Amino acid sequence: MRNTALLFISIFFTLTGHAQKATADVQVLSNGTKTSLRGLSVVTDNIIWVSGSNGTVGRSMNGGKNWTWMTVKGFEKNDFRDIEAFDATTAVIMSVAEPAYILKTNDAGATWKVVYENKSKGMFLDAMEFWNREAGIVIGDPVDGRFFITRTFDNGSTWHDIPFEKRPLADSGEACFAASGTNVRALDRDEAVFVSGGLRSELYIRDQRTTLPVIQGKETTGANSIAVWDRYKAHGAKSFVITGGDFNADSSSEKNCFYSHDNGKTWHAPATPPHGYRSCVEYLYSKMELVSCGLTGVDYSGDGGVNWKWVSKESFHVCRKAKAGTAVFFAGNNGRIGKLIWKP
Repeated sequence: MRNTALLFISIFFTLTGHAQKATADVQVLSNGTKTSLRGLSVVTDNIIWVSGSNGTVGRSMNGGKNWTWMTVKGFEKNDFRDIEAFDATTAVIMSVAEPAYILKTNDAGATWKVVYENKSKGMFLDAMEFWNREAGIVIGDPVDGRFFITRTFDNGSTWHDIPFEKRPLADSGEACFAASGTNVRALDRDEAVFVSGGLRSELYIRDQRTTLPVIQGKETTGANSIAVWDRYKAHGAKSFVITGGDFNADSSSEKNCFYSHDNGKTWHAPATPPHGYRSCVEYLYSKMELVSCGLTGVDYSGDGGVNWKWVSKESFHVCRKAKAGTAVFFAGNNGRIGKLIWKP
């Protein structure tokens, strides 16, 4: 029993004590592939899938040490901005426009099946999120004044569009950013939350709409990503962190990050914000630990988003923690893939 207790204490401090006991850094694992990677799904500490431009999908089975790269046949010019993987062989990828496609593989990418196609004018898919292996959602830019939403309940094999009249209304010049696949997140067991940007930047929970304090007013401004703590808890207030900024002023930290502890009703600005435009934010091992990334590098917070430390100047679009594990990976331009590491 004593040995078990000591092991538990060791694991606890490993997962929650990084801010006090170690310094975060990023190790670049892969670089030089002619693709911009914005889709990233980390199944375990070893199984990682990425997706991007030029019809590219990548998969690693050993924690990013080696990669298998593939170009989806017939989609060599498509941009797969998001990916959701469930194991070593099953994954769903999302191609933004026009037409918009969702494809699925059950054989580790050897073959892909088109499971959704939408040729509507103005269709542009932004992000994908799954509550569990079966239920998922895809958010798209407004079509005829309403945000597009489609849902799946069978592991991405079939998709069903939300009726037009039930889709959230959007303001003129408001849209979503297909920057990292993280502007929509599971909120609890059957609800989602998403954020928008552009001339207006809002937070949406079902029929509730809240204006965000993030910088907005231009097509290049607004919220790019939202992270949710305790997202599968049935009841109670959730903690949110949003990041974004102006990607045309990527070194500016003006109104680029905010956090909330009451489901987005009130927001607080960091004392020390992330160092520039940030396209993605992710909770790590506790409510206090987060990582964000963007064109000017990676920031880490060990106090719930109040203060951010610039830990790497490597450029990345997306960061994700393993669903079943502790590893944290990044993906970005030129096939760049990184891993969060800890230095004593």
